[in-house]
Amino acid sequence: MTVGALAEPVDRVGRGWTAALSLANVAIWVGWYGPLQILLARQAEDFAPGTGMSKETLLAWVTGAGAAVSLAANPFFGALSDRTTARWGRRTPWIVAGAAGGALSLLLLAGAGGLWAMAVGWCLVQLTLNAAFAAVTAAVPDRVPRLQRGAVGGWLGAAQILGAVAGTGLATAAGGIAAGYAACAVFAVAGVLPYVLRYRDLRLGFADRPAWSAKAFLSGFWLSPRRHPDFAWAWLTRFLINLSNALVLLYLLYYLRDRLHHDDPEQGVLILTAVDSVALLATVVVGGVRSDRVGRRKPFVMWSGVLMAAATALLAAWQTWAGAIVVAALLGVALGVFMSVDFALMTDVLPKALDRGKDLGVINVANALPQVAAPALAAPIVTYLGGYRVLYAVAAVIGLAGAVLVGRIRGVD
Repeated sequence: MTVGALAEPVDRVGRGWTAALSLANVAIWVGWYGPLQILLARQAEDFAPGTGMSKETLLAWVTGAGAAVSLAANPFFGALSDRTTARWGRRTPWIVAGAAGGALSLLLLAGAGGLWAMAVGWCLVQLTLNAAFAAVTAAVPDRVPRLQRGAVGGWLGAAQILGAVAGTGLATAAGGIAAGYAACAVFAVAGVLPYVLRYRDLRLGFADRPAWSAKAFLSGFWLSPRRHPDFAWAWLTRFLINLSNALVLLYLLYYLRDRLHHDDPEQGVLILTAVDSVALLATVVVGGVRSDRVGRRKPFVMWSGVLMAAATALLAAWQTWAGAIVVAALLGVALGVFMSVDFALMTDVLPKALDRGKDLGVINVANALPQVAAPALAAPIVTYLGGYRVLYAVAAVIGLAGAVLVGRIRGVD
């Protein structure tokens, strides 16, 4: 078990292992997306009067603060899991602790009575669920051989969008803000149980754990772009494409209500999420499997990024409910391929086995940092610089830049 913890995996994982890990991933994304899509926006509307901020600005500050916590939490807990020598393995203790902490934090949000309680609760959700997410993500390079990672990445990508749908559905159907948070909390715990109870994690031996040094631990979070250029380019491309997507999603509820004047904007968000999800599910596993079979990653990532940018540009030009549905479908098709193959690409550029959790955590910063940058960009654009049309045009340009820069990665075909 000690050798296996650091060795390059060669044995293919079974369907049961993949399904259980994917369900754990669904649970984590339910804990994030239920609040992000519905519940935080509704609380922002309730708490904005009297704060001197619009609901858009208040929501931007709260989600931005949570994303800032996520920036540090993901690589930090990934690094801790790399060094964990518990009898239950390196990753399982953090999955359990993170999911339980996330559920408690969601319940704290359910009882929030104002802006500060809302902000603290959301930061705690980000802190705890990122501990679980870092461990779940690191389990893939721990256990999955390279030529199966596209397929497994596809199922994890499907899990992410299913988590978004389930979280949005639970938040919408629960009948209230507190009930929505409670439903997401229950799912966050229940979803990780099949994986942690059924599958034994790889254990790191004490002799394999490096001696503790605070300086070495902290300096390890910096990976020099000069020494690891493929890692750096992979990080940048993921950041740009995720930033483009974050700009599209951040004010979706308000866009439907204030720009399109949709009769039921919350239901509209659910419909668009469902359309996006169906399209994504049609390509996410297929794209990953195809990438494994041909042994190439970059063309899949590049062209899916181009399609996402084109769809976002269409949203800037065609601002109708029908246009929103078409864009949701196109984004789903492109995002499905991107999510599965880009994840496999990320695992292919990791520098060394001992730091898989930490290095994937650094890469996952490219998921969280856009949540900080997007509010800072989106709020002034929507409020002062041209509204939603300009916002989505800017998002399209950013996404296209990310797609083009994939070509700078040299060490992966």
